[in-house]
Amino acid sequence: MADKKDYYEILGVDRGASESDIKKAFRSLGKKYHPDNNPGDKNAESHFKEVNEAYEVLGDKQKRETYDRFGHQAFTGGTGASGNFSDFNMDDLFGGGFGDFFSDIFATPGRGRGTGARRGADLHVNMQLKFEEAVFGAEKEFKLDMHEVCPECGGGGAAPGTSPESCRQCGGTGQERVTQQTMFGNMTSVRTCSKCGGTGKIIKNPCLRCGGLGRVKERRTLKITIPKGIDSDQMIRLSGKGELGSGGGPQGDLLITVHVMPHKYFRRQGSNLFINVPVTFAQAALGDEIIIPLLNGTDDKFTLKPGTQTGTNAVLKGRGVANVKNSKVVGDLIATFVVQVPLQLTEKQRELLRAFADEMGENTKEQKQSFFDKVREAFSARG
Repeated sequence: MADKKDYYEILGVDRGASESDIKKAFRSLGKKYHPDNNPGDKNAESHFKEVNEAYEVLGDKQKRETYDRFGHQAFTGGTGASGNFSDFNMDDLFGGGFGDFFSDIFATPGRGRGTGARRGADLHVNMQLKFEEAVFGAEKEFKLDMHEVCPECGGGGAAPGTSPESCRQCGGTGQERVTQQTMFGNMTSVRTCSKCGGTGKIIKNPCLRCGGLGRVKERRTLKITIPKGIDSDQMIRLSGKGELGSGGGPQGDLLITVHVMPHKYFRRQGSNLFINVPVTFAQAALGDEIIIPLLNGTDDKFTLKPGTQTGTNAVLKGRGVANVKNSKVVGDLIATFVVQVPLQLTEKQRELLRAFADEMGENTKEQKQSFFDKVREAFSARG
């Protein structure tokens, strides 16, 4: 590295600089030394080439890690091995991971790592839904930061008016053959080209908008159709709406996991809806035509039979939730009747209830004792 200037020094950043800091430094220096801004200035041209070379390495995560580990010799075919086995390390011996060495040996030319089209990464998003939106479906909009093709260079990575050049080191294949001296003797492996990073191209004049990456991060507003019947923790997959692929590869997918908020009155179990419907003591005793509310804001009439007890259910067929895979299959609404006992009574109401109890032949003390006797008998029978 004695004959080469440190890449971090060229860009004027420290070794712990973030990707954003490195990109900012590149853009600033790129504008400063760009040939268009310094016509005929050989010194500026030399600096511009240094800046591009530094960013080509430090702007790529994988190349930067390799550079931090081995310095410039990592890009000149060196392995970084010292030949001193007193501090033996398999990674140092093979210039990388021990497993990577053997995968390079047996890699098929033209299909090595880092070459060809690569599918973009999947994006994962969480979305909160109202109870009704999950049951009936909805159209939703949300904002998402994602990479788009750079509008300045059209994704090519080269500054407007210029084009990438074929990598001379690998002949545009994206791969190179490297002979390494190991404990097994000299071994030749095929691996990703250290000069172009497997792209087969060299960008001498990177696009200042994207830094030669061919893509920029933008905030987009996306629309999505929520299917009827979706439930909490279920996922919606939008194919081809994820991150951009590389080398002409397809986009990844957008995966949306939904979380449904609870409802004040309704609850759900699978495709069935449940609701508690309060009825008065008189309605439960005498029977009545009552109203059962539905989730869509309408209601159904239901004839309550005389003598209805708390916990009695009424099943309304087809008033539940549609199956998320087949909207024609709909669950039921189960209404559970709860007899309401008045919390406050006037003295006249108390007298009427006492008279009612006498008329029914009820004695609360005797009834209480009779109930406990029955419980004891049940326990005795078990013993």
